[in-house]
Amino acid sequence: MRRLFPVTDPTPPVPGGAERPDGREWTLDELADAYAYPADGTWLRGNMVSTLDGAAQHEGRSEPISSAADMRIFGTLRALSDVIVVGAETVRQEQYRPARARAAFAERRRAAGQGPAPVIAVVSASLDLDFSLPLFTEPLVPTLVLTGAAAPPGRVQAAERAGAEVVVAGDGPGVEPGRAVRALAGRGLTRQLTEGGPRLLGQFAAAGVLDELCLTVAPLMTAGDAQRIAGGPSLAVPSRFGLASVLEEDGFLFTRYRRI
Repeated sequence: MRRLFPVTDPTPPVPGGAERPDGREWTLDELADAYAYPADGTWLRGNMVSTLDGAAQHEGRSEPISSAADMRIFGTLRALSDVIVVGAETVRQEQYRPARARAAFAERRRAAGQGPAPVIAVVSASLDLDFSLPLFTEPLVPTLVLTGAAAPPGRVQAAERAGAEVVVAGDGPGVEPGRAVRALAGRGLTRQLTEGGPRLLGQFAAAGVLDELCLTVAPLMTAGDAQRIAGGPSLAVPSRFGLASVLEEDGFLFTRYRRI
């Protein structure tokens, strides 16, 4: 892996002071340093992958357009976060499981005052979820379900019986993005990561609460009618983001953009 931008910011040094050869695989510690959250405040980061022609999925899943390096960054971003916010449809399509504790990040998480693994927070208006899945019955830390005040009471009770904690973040049936961010921050979950899906990412962007987007650009073409990385409501005025960094490996570009 090599850093393409910023050119004035050198790649992390190889232990012992030697110069890093281009193409050497970065350690998880080096990736964690490169993707560290800001020291203070609440920060919502999105992480998505897209093909050259704008597809966020192939045959309904993101895995076919990913890579080994992308998955290392994916795991690092998870390990740095307090909470992973994900839409119900993505939970169903990607067969989400509980986040796991990873020994490589254990000391870093302890030093940051974090638990052994990030919380998974599922956003759902209808709570049409399979509460018998390990995501709800076997998490290392209890799974949260973000919903609106008008959510079906029977489904709320089903979630709670399964061990999930229901968090109301909207006055109607749905979740208000800004309230979701604040509700999570109120629980001390300020390092926030969303992995989509596209509709949820679009809602966060439209509400102006997305602080950063980590976008992997895969050197692939899929054609077809796959979703973009963001959907849902359009913005009256496009939101401007500034380029923060670009890494490259095997033709995949790992970009970071921050809201200006």
